[in-house]
Amino acid sequence: MELRDLYQDVILDHSKHPRNFGTLGPPAFEARGNNPLCGDRVTVYLTLDGDRVADVRFEAKGCAISVASASMMTELIKGRPLEEVRALFSRFHAAVTAKNAPDAANLEALDGLAALIGVRDFPTRVKCATLAWHAMSSALDGSGTTVKTE
Repeated sequence: MELRDLYQDVILDHSKHPRNFGTLGPPAFEARGNNPLCGDRVTVYLTLDGDRVADVRFEAKGCAISVASASMMTELIKGRPLEEVRALFSRFHAAVTAKNAPDAANLEALDGLAALIGVRDFPTRVKCATLAWHAMSSALDGSGTTVKTE
């Protein structure tokens, strides 16, 4: 099995069986994301315990990449300090928008998000992969506004 096939399997698994799907009530933070180019929509719900993400959930309608990315994001950020969550988002965003593939050390720092790095070759798919992350960031900023990837 090639690495690319493994990555496709990971994306399909998260898309078909998303982790942490649903709402939190009442969430401390909430934000929506909308990708008008392809119709992806996501809502991210977070609760905090001090400076850590205590719980995170999402609801989404969209392509396999946007749902898988949201699912993977929730698994990775739950229980982490906000500083680490923001740093992970920055590393992920830089990796999917870079012209060159990340080196092995940067891939390892992405904590399992390597399956989504291939979207960097498809600019419209980058928006799908980062939508939930932008919504999560908006929720943490407390703005609660709908983010758009136009």
